[in-house]
Amino acid sequence: MTITIGDRIPDAEFTIMTADGPAKTNTADIFGGKKVVFFAVPGAFTPTCHANHMPGFVENHDAILEKGVDSIVVTTVNDVHVVSAWEKASNASGKVQFLSDGNAEFAKAIGMDIDLGVAGMGIRSKRYSMIVDDGVVTKLNEEPNPGQADTSSAATILEQL
Repeated sequence: MTITIGDRIPDAEFTIMTADGPAKTNTADIFGGKKVVFFAVPGAFTPTCHANHMPGFVENHDAILEKGVDSIVVTTVNDVHVVSAWEKASNASGKVQFLSDGNAEFAKAIGMDIDLGVAGMGIRSKRYSMIVDDGVVTKLNEEPNPGQADTSSAATILEQL
């Protein structure tokens, strides 16, 4: 079943990179008591994700936070080392929190997994964005095509805040 507006984010773990190396974090820490702009991409460094989707959230960081958002968070089905390199290459450190969903467990748990095996990418996350208030989805923007980043863009999120 795919997550919808009004649903609570399920308990799940992600891997993050810290100064001491990879570490676990969970949805309670990410969403509990916070208003979060959360978006997902099929893969770090892929053309649409890196050159189109991510830059809007970096560029609009201040405007999004001014609307009462506590954090901007991205997840992708890549290992934590790739995700960490992508964070640096995106100039997003301190603006966007990066979460590795390396085995697509979170994507599957919310029904946002997609099989991109035909493109040699295996199981990935669909491209979407959402606004989550204290763990509850209040806005959800799923892209109809993983190669586009219009419906799930930072501009769309700004309009919804």
